[in-house]
Amino acid sequence: MKRQPRSITKTSAPEARAPVADDEPVDDLDEALEVIPYTYSITAYGADYPVDSLVKRMEARDIIVPRFSWEDQSSDIVGFQREYVWPRTKADRFIESLLLGLPVPGIFLVKEASGRLLVLDGHQRLYSLNAYYQGVIHAVEYRLNDVQERFKDKRYRDLDVEDRRRLDDSIIHATVIRQDQPTEDQSSVYMIFERLNTGGVNLQPQEIRVALYHGELVRVLRTLNDDPSWRMLYGNKSKRLKDLEMILRFFAFFYHSDTYRSPMKDFLNRYMASNRDLQKQTEKDLQATFHGTVSVLAIAVGARAFRLVRAVNAAVIDSVMTGLARRLAKGPIRDKKQLVETYEALLKNEDYRTAVETGTSQEANVTNRLRLATAAFAEVK
Repeated sequence: MKRQPRSITKTSAPEARAPVADDEPVDDLDEALEVIPYTYSITAYGADYPVDSLVKRMEARDIIVPRFSWEDQSSDIVGFQREYVWPRTKADRFIESLLLGLPVPGIFLVKEASGRLLVLDGHQRLYSLNAYYQGVIHAVEYRLNDVQERFKDKRYRDLDVEDRRRLDDSIIHATVIRQDQPTEDQSSVYMIFERLNTGGVNLQPQEIRVALYHGELVRVLRTLNDDPSWRMLYGNKSKRLKDLEMILRFFAFFYHSDTYRSPMKDFLNRYMASNRDLQKQTEKDLQATFHGTVSVLAIAVGARAFRLVRAVNAAVIDSVMTGLARRLAKGPIRDKKQLVETYEALLKNEDYRTAVETGTSQEANVTNRLRLATAAFAEVK
């Protein structure tokens, strides 16, 4: 395995990307269009991996492929990757290219502090390889089909010795990236995730976060996302993880609103990185704060709680939940009628409406809506 290290230092502001429609519409266009100014230093080097080495490293979980699926409960990491979408013809041709000694596209990996490598780009190729070596793809025996006659109908173990050796020894080039500065988060790698997307579907911020900052906080967010009161308030589960992001946003504001500075997605990145393994708030604290807040809202206000009109509004979610949680931290609420009246008066407040309808990630509007919500709910008995 050959490496050619090089150091890169860059200061830039990435271009804004258009928002992507979700299955559960959310009024939160500002974040999708935000530009994050950043300064970073990364080290990137090339590494040539034999195919059999890549497969072994994947099996040993030294190379991690993020999975965009909440159903894989056995996996300790989920993330932005789309489901495996290659047609069998494409997978077969890829493996045939390696068998014939032809060059194939490289992959991108991120080196984590643990030493493990996270797949940034190359999911389809690595999944195809692993499936062929294991002999199963989509629960069906994997035999090559759309290939030359000499390879047709062959599983990995059916290959001639020479062909198997050629496949094992075939080289796939990887670009390995490691962030050197800043050390407290993965901001530069986040930018690369955001830009490097050969799948053709724009990545959403939370899809990137759960891959990049995988750990105990992601596990807790997944669990809280199933809370019945939350599901009633928010609606259907979001395939693009927007509901998970709203829970994260609530925690970030409840615990660290005094550190907020725009852009919003950078604020959320910093909080998720800082509490990735529950260093700041424990699972018990997060659960108690979240369950207590959504249960009161669900009982008193119901499914309209986060909606100015029809779609849920992200700025209403973060301010109403934060303001109510701050009140609940001082004791239970007994007067549910007063709570509902306070909620309705808040949503009619012109200053509050301004702060949740336009420029929602601007520091002044964030500060104003949190202040108004906190002051309103503080009076509820």
